[in-house]
Amino acid sequence: MQLNAPGSTFAVSRRCDTAYISRPVFICYKFCLSEPSLHKRNAQTLASGVLEPSIPILNKNKPLQTNNVAIFVEPSPFSHVSGMKNRFECLIKGLREAGDQVTVVTPDPEPPAEFCGAKVVNVLGFKLPFYSSPTLLLSLGLSVRVLYHLVTSRPQIIHVSSPGLLVFAATMYAKLLRIPLVVSYHTHIPEYIPKYTWKELVHPMWSIIRWCTRASDLTLVTSAAMKSELIKNLCRVKSIDVWQRGVDTEVFNPKFRDLEMRQRMTGGNLDSPLLVYVGRLGNEKNLAPIKTIMENLPKGTRMAFVGDGPQRAELEEHFNGMPVVFMGMLKGDELSKAYASADIFVMPSETETLGFVVLEAMASGLAVVAVAAGGLTDIITQKGKVGHLYPSGDYAEAARLIRQLIEDPSACKAMSAAGRAEVEKFGWSAATKVLREQQYSRAIKVNSSKQRFRFMAVRIGIGRLLKMALGAFYAFFLWILEKLDYARSMRPHAA
Repeated sequence: MQLNAPGSTFAVSRRCDTAYISRPVFICYKFCLSEPSLHKRNAQTLASGVLEPSIPILNKNKPLQTNNVAIFVEPSPFSHVSGMKNRFECLIKGLREAGDQVTVVTPDPEPPAEFCGAKVVNVLGFKLPFYSSPTLLLSLGLSVRVLYHLVTSRPQIIHVSSPGLLVFAATMYAKLLRIPLVVSYHTHIPEYIPKYTWKELVHPMWSIIRWCTRASDLTLVTSAAMKSELIKNLCRVKSIDVWQRGVDTEVFNPKFRDLEMRQRMTGGNLDSPLLVYVGRLGNEKNLAPIKTIMENLPKGTRMAFVGDGPQRAELEEHFNGMPVVFMGMLKGDELSKAYASADIFVMPSETETLGFVVLEAMASGLAVVAVAAGGLTDIITQKGKVGHLYPSGDYAEAARLIRQLIEDPSACKAMSAAGRAEVEKFGWSAATKVLREQQYSRAIKVNSSKQRFRFMAVRIGIGRLLKMALGAFYAFFLWILEKLDYARSMRPHAA
């Protein structure tokens, strides 16, 4: 096997994780290197470019080459439509294009055998009782088949989405097999809980999130705002990093503007101002207040909702009699056309960890008016230039900003162009490159350090335990001698 062969799991690495080698083999390897008689043979082996596959070489001058990744993700990125879907699909594609071996473990009603060359391992999933979506499946992830695959393929990294149930299984596999663990945080569940369940569950949920940041070697969040939120809630600071954002500027592009699609979205009123929202129609998206916003806009303004979800029927009744169209779920070119054929994108959701739909809208050439909450503040960093932000709950201000754009087409056009120029800076290939070459490497290095310190801690713990045991035995021995000393009471000095 060539020393630096592309895709080789034995590529030279300055951060090679020694935890992958069994300790006896590693100790034996270190001993061999310390023997003067073997230095010459080792030098010849390295010069020939051939390496025995059982012994990784540590070289501080070479970058890490990650080439075997196990991705645990729920809900499935192949069936459930969300911002997380786009991120993980692009991640898998990026890793495969880089030549990496990828395995995806996910619950899916109709799983593909593979995706872009990545092996897909399906696990049993179940629906949430309070969120009726056939594709939003969670999974316990406990599977002999998954464990067998991890043991035989021995990935260098386990990357799991959170929060959810699959993160517990992935953590168990990582600790059991001593594989570095990366946890990425995508859905801000503490904001969802009061909308769907009992608000008293928020504190236990934060306890679980804190546990995840401590159990992982690296926790990735989708925005600096979400990183601050986790730190504020006492999550482990040193283990948190931001997963660089990205958007496909070819798929989402102003060139997809289409008169036929605009006609569908406006109900035949092509010249009317057209607002659009794209995403899940759920209670957590805070879509009902759009009615209040529309009541304060110029007459004839139209609104289109693109997407589906458990709140669709309720929203259709809520907007009954208003110039609103529900387009349903759109994919592929139809989705690209729906974005590009509107004028202004409205985003009232306050639970976004990032807000991929806002990036897609900006890439499609739309002016954006969004609430100043969550990860949206990370996207619209130049307020008034690349987009507008309004304070949480201030729908009068939201209406004023939208009305300003409607009444001044040149300002709307300038914002659209500035937004497009802003997102052109972010591509998925760059985000994946940073992830696999820097952030995965960091996780492997942290895990390697943990393994070494864990071994030291175990030795110290065993030493202390032995001392305590010997002390207890000695005390017990003295107590026995005292009890057997029948003449003790007859001696003058005895108490």
